[in-house]
Amino acid sequence: MSYVDEIYAQVAKKNEHEPEFLQAVKEVLESLKPVIEQNEETYRKAGLLERMVEPERIISFRVPWVDDAGNVQVNRGYRVQFNSAIGPYKGGLRLHPSVNQSILKFLGFEQVFKNSLTGLPIGGGKGGSDFDPKGKSDREVMAFCQSFMTELYRHIGADCDVPAGDIGVGGREIGYLYGQYKRITGLYEGVLTGKGLTYGGSLARKEATGYGLIYILDEMLKNAGKELAGKTVVISGSGNVAIYACEKAQEHGAKVIALSDSNGYIVDPEGIQLDLVKEIKEVKRGRIKEYADAVASASYHEGKGIWSVPCDIALPCATQNELNLEDAQCLKKNGCFAVAEGANMPSTLDATNYFVSEGILYMPAKAANAGGVATSALEMSQNSERQSWTFAEVDAKLKDIMVNIYHKTADAAKRCGHEGNFVVGANVAGFEKVADAMLAQGIC
Repeated sequence: MSYVDEIYAQVAKKNEHEPEFLQAVKEVLESLKPVIEQNEETYRKAGLLERMVEPERIISFRVPWVDDAGNVQVNRGYRVQFNSAIGPYKGGLRLHPSVNQSILKFLGFEQVFKNSLTGLPIGGGKGGSDFDPKGKSDREVMAFCQSFMTELYRHIGADCDVPAGDIGVGGREIGYLYGQYKRITGLYEGVLTGKGLTYGGSLARKEATGYGLIYILDEMLKNAGKELAGKTVVISGSGNVAIYACEKAQEHGAKVIALSDSNGYIVDPEGIQLDLVKEIKEVKRGRIKEYADAVASASYHEGKGIWSVPCDIALPCATQNELNLEDAQCLKKNGCFAVAEGANMPSTLDATNYFVSEGILYMPAKAANAGGVATSALEMSQNSERQSWTFAEVDAKLKDIMVNIYHKTADAAKRCGHEGNFVVGANVAGFEKVADAMLAQGIC
C-alpha cells in the first residue's frame, strides 16, 4: 500500500462520520500522489502526512444567548486551527444550521493550501456555529455574537489566529464580534478581517472573492486562447461572492443571465440588472424571487436546477457540493466550456473528475476563490502598518495575486505531467510550500 493510500485509510477509519472532511482529504491526497512518491522516504520519516491531515487543535464550546422573547438559546461554537506552518491561522467564521465539525475540518484543510497559494504568510483555519442569523433581529444577532466571542477571544489574536467572515457573517456580525473582543481584551488590533472601514477594514474586501474569481478565470481563458467578453455566464448564489463576480464579469463584457439563493433561481436572458440584485440582497435582505417580480424579462424557478440553464461559463458561488455529476454532464451538454469555483468545494468529487476528464477548463476553489483570504491578509498588513490603502491599490494587488496563483497552478500541473489539470496543479503548488515549512520546523 502506498503512503498516500495508507494515510487515507487511517483518516477514513478515524473520521468515518465526517464525509465532507474525507472528501476533501481524498481529493487532495490523490492528486498529490506523484509528488509524495518522489519524496516518500523523507515524508514518511517526518510523519508529514499524518501531521498534515490532523488539525493542530479543535476548540468546541457552547454559546448561550437570550432571544427577543426572553428565552435562553444554546448553540455550539467551533474553531478549527488546522495548520500554522507558514503563518497565523486564517479562515472564516460560518454561521449556518449545517455547521458541524466535519464541514469545518474540510474547510480548514482546504484553507491551508488555498492560503499557501496566495504567497502570503498565513496558515489555515476555520470556525463558526450552527446559529442561523436569518430571521433574527439585530439585537439577537448581537447577543449571539457577544456570547460567541466571550469564549473565542481566548484562542485568537493578531499574531495567532485571525478569523474573517464566511456564510452568515457579514459586516454586521464582524462589527459585533470585534466590539466584544475589544471590550474584553482592551486591545485595538487586527484580530478580525472584513471589518468596517471606520475601524480598520480594507477597501475592496467585500468585492475581493468575486473579483478575484473573475481575475483568475480571465487569465485561464486567455491562456487557452479564449476571452470572457461576449460569453454567457451562470452564477449560483447571490451573496457577496456571486454579486461581485457578476459585477466584474459584466465589466469584462460577459452577459450574466442567472443567479440563485437557497429557495430557487432567476433567469434573465437580457442580462442580470445588478443594481436591483444589490437592492434586494444587500439592502432589503430579501429573496432572489423578488427580482423576477420586478423585471419582465426574468423568470423565477423554485429549487435546485440552475445548472440546467445553457451557458458558456459556470461559476458555482453558493455552497459546498451544490454541483453534482448530473449537473456537470448537463452543463457540458448545453455547451459550457469553463467552470471556476467561487464557493468552497462546490463540486462533488464525481463532478470534479468529470470536468477534468472531459477537458473542460476547470479552476478549483482553493485557487479560484482565494481572493477573499488574500485581501484579508492585505487587511492584516494595513492594520500592522496603521495604514489604509486606496481601493485601486488593493484591487491591483489582488489581481496580481490571482494571476500569480493561475501561473503557479498551471506550472505545477505541467511539471507533474498533468498539463491543464488545475486540480493537481493547485494541490501540488499549495502543498509544497506547507510541506517545506513543516519539515524545516521539525516535529511539532
